Amino acid sequence: MQTIIPELLAPAGDAERLEMALHYGADAVYLAGKQFGLRASAGNFDAEGMRKAVVMAHAKGAKVYVTINVLPHEHQLSELPAYLEETADAAVDGFIIADLGVLALAKRHAPGVPVHISTQLGVVNSETAQMLYDLGAKRVVLAREMSMDDIRTFRANIPKDLEIEAFVHGAMCVSFSGRCLLSNYLTGRDANGGACSQPCRWKYHIIEEKRPDMQFEITEDHAGTYILNSADMCMIEHIGELVDAGVSSFKIEGRMKSAYYAAVTTNAYRHAIDDYLADKEFDRTWLDECMKVSHRKYSTGFYYGHPGQYYADAHYFTDADVCGIVQSCSEDGEAVVSQRNKFSVGDTVELVTPDNKPIAFTVEDLRNGENESIVSAPHPMMELHMRLPAKCGRLALLRKIR
Repeated sequence: MQTIIPELLAPAGDAERLEMALHYGADAVYLAGKQFGLRASAGNFDAEGMRKAVVMAHAKGAKVYVTINVLPHEHQLSELPAYLEETADAAVDGFIIADLGVLALAKRHAPGVPVHISTQLGVVNSETAQMLYDLGAKRVVLAREMSMDDIRTFRANIPKDLEIEAFVHGAMCVSFSGRCLLSNYLTGRDANGGACSQPCRWKYHIIEEKRPDMQFEITEDHAGTYILNSADMCMIEHIGELVDAGVSSFKIEGRMKSAYYAAVTTNAYRHAIDDYLADKEFDRTWLDECMKVSHRKYSTGFYYGHPGQYYADAHYFTDADVCGIVQSCSEDGEAVVSQRNKFSVGDTVELVTPDNKPIAFTVEDLRNGENESIVSAPHPMMELHMRLPAKCGRLALLRKIR
């Protein structure tokens, strides 16, 4: 019998990604309003959009946590009380907070909303967790620099009703718990205010003082080096160890990533968690699914030692591309599809749904919005009619394997 049934927490950068995360099995989503979140360039949600998001999530039995995780400067404080009250009025299920002053304001202006402590605060020991618990925190999002052994000891030394959330998948940051000053220094864009320009992904050379017009490679490789570029994290093969260590919420990174990413990663972890809870062996299908979203080289983060950097380049890669999203489908598999990338008659594609493993099939029949036969779908967002290998619901995905 499992002592923890972990929550699967998925990113929702905008309304489309929210809908995908919920459709593919998220127990909870995290999102931001138009202010005070660390992903300022994501779509995010205005007041009315947040209300609709909460209604949609609650209808599916899922929760909504709102990131209020910037480190606010003095001139921003006057806007926080009204924002906290407005967000609380939308019936959100938690605030994700990185600043003690914001925590104090939240307890004053939105006392009914549970507080989760952001990874930005850098919680790495039980004394800090106890202090935050005493201040009213319900959950701590652990610093990504903690090992599995650290977490196990940490769990034993904190209050039993203090929840632990930890990242299990997605991009990592070269700076401790994401507290980076590079972006602000190099571009004037404040990473701790939500506007990171990601200079850790840039390609660097050395310039010598007396030769300002010459660039010197940092390595002997002609391609240069990406000395700050982190590997991505993937912990889908280690569900049991995370549960045994006491992690109660499994967090997928990626509010800036696509709706396809939100769907496929959520779907993979949903199945892996459910299989674990049913005492089934890990099915490598779900690891393969993680390869079919845009990612850098995977690692297990700091859970089992140092993850290392990825020096080769700053590119993302994937084994597949989404080519369509199902809008409707009849009992016999006749579907209306919204195109996302070009595909053609004769291509082998996969049908991805929340209920089953992906189904590969060859496209034999393709028609446009007027139901006229065509050989390819070259126009973005065009309406398509086609026969699928099985009945599926709205928001099923079609993708082409590279």
